Amino acid sequence: MIHNKKMFDQLTLTNKPSTLLSFLFTLENLAWCRQNVKSILKRKYERIHERITQTGPKTDFDKMYTTLWIISGEAGEVNTEHEVRQIETASRNTDRPEETISCNDIFKNSADGDEPTEVRTVLTKGVAGIGKTVLTQKFCLDWANDKANQNIHFTFPFTFKQLNVLKEKKFSLVELIHHFYKQTKEAVTSIFEDNENQVVLIFDGLDECRIPLDFHKTQILTDITESASVDVLLINLIRGGLLPSTHIWITTRPAAANQIPAECVDMVTEIKGFTDDQKEEYLRKRFSTEKEANSVISHIKTLRSLHIMCHIPVFCWITATVLKKVLETRNGRWDLPRTLTEMFIHFLVVQAKLKNVKYGGRSERDSAWNPDTMKMIESLGKLAFKQLQKGNLIFYESDLTECGIDIEAATCYSGVFTEIFKVESGLYEDTVFCFVHLTVQEFLAALHVYLTFINTGVNLLSEEQTTSQSSESAETTFYQTAVDKALQSPNGHLDLFLRFLLGLSLQTNQSLLRGLLKRTGSSTKTNWETAEHIKKKISENLSAERSINLFHCLNELNDHSLVDQIQHYLSSGHIDTKTLSPAQWSALVFILLSSEKDLDVFDLRKYSASKEALIRMLPVVKASKKALGCNLSETSCEALSSVLSSESSNIRQLDLSNNELPDSGVSFLCDGLKKTTCTLEELSLSGCYLTDSGCKSLASVISHKLSSLRVLDLSNNDLTDSGVRSLSDGMKSTNCTLETLRANTNFPCMITFNLKASVLECICFFRLTGCNLSQRSCEVLSSVLSSVSCTLRHLDLSNNDLKDSGVGILSDGLKSTHCGLETLRSSTILIFDFFFSHTDLKKIKYCI
Repeated sequence: MIHNKKMFDQLTLTNKPSTLLSFLFTLENLAWCRQNVKSILKRKYERIHERITQTGPKTDFDKMYTTLWIISGEAGEVNTEHEVRQIETASRNTDRPEETISCNDIFKNSADGDEPTEVRTVLTKGVAGIGKTVLTQKFCLDWANDKANQNIHFTFPFTFKQLNVLKEKKFSLVELIHHFYKQTKEAVTSIFEDNENQVVLIFDGLDECRIPLDFHKTQILTDITESASVDVLLINLIRGGLLPSTHIWITTRPAAANQIPAECVDMVTEIKGFTDDQKEEYLRKRFSTEKEANSVISHIKTLRSLHIMCHIPVFCWITATVLKKVLETRNGRWDLPRTLTEMFIHFLVVQAKLKNVKYGGRSERDSAWNPDTMKMIESLGKLAFKQLQKGNLIFYESDLTECGIDIEAATCYSGVFTEIFKVESGLYEDTVFCFVHLTVQEFLAALHVYLTFINTGVNLLSEEQTTSQSSESAETTFYQTAVDKALQSPNGHLDLFLRFLLGLSLQTNQSLLRGLLKRTGSSTKTNWETAEHIKKKISENLSAERSINLFHCLNELNDHSLVDQIQHYLSSGHIDTKTLSPAQWSALVFILLSSEKDLDVFDLRKYSASKEALIRMLPVVKASKKALGCNLSETSCEALSSVLSSESSNIRQLDLSNNELPDSGVSFLCDGLKKTTCTLEELSLSGCYLTDSGCKSLASVISHKLSSLRVLDLSNNDLTDSGVRSLSDGMKSTNCTLETLRANTNFPCMITFNLKASVLECICFFRLTGCNLSQRSCEVLSSVLSSVSCTLRHLDLSNNDLKDSGVGILSDGLKSTHCGLETLRSSTILIFDFFFSHTDLKKIKYCI
């Protein structure tokens, strides 16, 4: 491993044996140390307990691993929505033509199609359970097995869970690495002394960090042997003051991403989870027969909410575990779980029985509920609810003790509860606890609140937690309080909790929980009154996101009346949106968003070309790939702008043709187009009566460094000299990314006086139909066609009465060896004759 040949040559020339021997000894130590670290990582990751279960036989990592969908992301604003909402958004974008990033290329940035360049600091975002930790393990294992990144000499993975318990202690960086990797003691200083040693430090789970990271007020540290608190070490590593040549990889849930200043991050990536194909691939690995796999996949596809949740690898695991067990115990009867609540009740029963068999000596046929499992559920539910209220996902011994959980007993809960207290292959870990996924914590929290009310009469959601007598009115109040409390949450963090709580109220779901319940609760009347309360809330003009979650709640209650009503209107082919109530509008949005069909094109005119309709249908617009609209007002444009700049927007094409857009409306739209999160590629403003002010706003977008606009249609606009000049200035910018420009009327005649030919060279498609092209315009086009750097591939000159002189000038450009034109469209007979007489132009497709 003599990677520093220059140093070795210099030492050889000194003729000092002692110095040379010392150098060789260091190299030997480094080589030994590297192999030891690789061995540690191989032992730790090669065979692992699949996803959740920390007991029982292990699985080969490569057999379990399914490739994840990773894309380049943006720092942007923090998305504080409930992560289930973020998953629903991501599930609609699985066919986006975004370039995916390989796990082993995580430090390579190939933006704009350039040669990949190495970056120092990478931040990877992803919702809970999406596969961030598994991704880092895959990177480490491939490196340790010599499959990838052998230019990297050392890889040291850490978790913030591990680092949290050290926040009161002081270490030098050398001591910190030795603390976790004992075998590096003899060589750890040498690893960093040689700048040619490439090192990767991985910090997994920033969202679980309980160490305050103040990047504005912290001491500067550059010495790897100087002791400091863990927060100071982390901040200086991330900033680059400490070990500036070392690669840093941080993973986090989206809500915590802003803890790292944007200037400290070279590249942001995002894990989107499983695509639809990857879901199928994973599920097929879990079922032994093709018939079972096909039936399970078909079942999940018919249930939109379950199919969306399977976007998360952990939920895919839960679903496969439950359905496999249900099929085994029901002897082929296919009454499989259909709602999230049903799925999680079954999951809880499976895990409780697993505990009984492993630790209680019972049979799988015995009831899941006995004093031990009942105590476990009571304790874990209390912990889940308390920590959910605080927003905590990880807990320590003190949190468990407070909820009456015995630390020793907690190690038995590995199916439901992940315990990280292990000393494995030389890697040091302290006791840290967490639920396997946020959804499991939310389900157990809802179960705890439900059981407490049914068994004791205490409503934990009420400010005054008094014991009430069992009655229908008390139960109705209990559920209505839950609905109101969830709606008060600013970011919807109780949305899924509410769905679970209402799902538990159904007697069909209570049958599997009989051992936990002192009595069955919730009559048909109570469920009906709860559903009516939810419908009343939907009619109160809530945000679209809140309304959609309330429809999911109605689904858990088996109430589909509102949705069925709108479905009937849609199937009849006639829906009068002028008479729709707010609740019915919400139902329409829910139906369109829940459809299995992709929202390729959303045409507002099918429903109502009104401002009110657009505002109400914005969630559908956001989810569509192409949106068409008309009769837009200033308010409508402002609303559209907010959609375009939303991180969750799916719109790639926007057609606003034949709208008399006000200047203020164009300005609002352009503000949205300039946001970092806007990904619009095609914009049609044909026949929109663009003014000079509107052209100026558009020019600011065309010249903006973050613009993703590739196609711009300005046909049927009577542009003035001033407007064309503004657009020309925008197109001259080096930031201009336009590939297709559509225009007519006097646009090209004016642009030739304001625009250099070099600007048109970057355009791939130029449509100049009915433009009355002048000789000067033909000269500019000819010079563009014959330019070495011209990228023009398609040229439309239809409905232009080109004279002999114009055709002659154009022919010079067409005959040039540099002309890369592929398609020429024209209705001029002179050009047709010209093509017919020049056989060397057969490479160009001529269309009349």
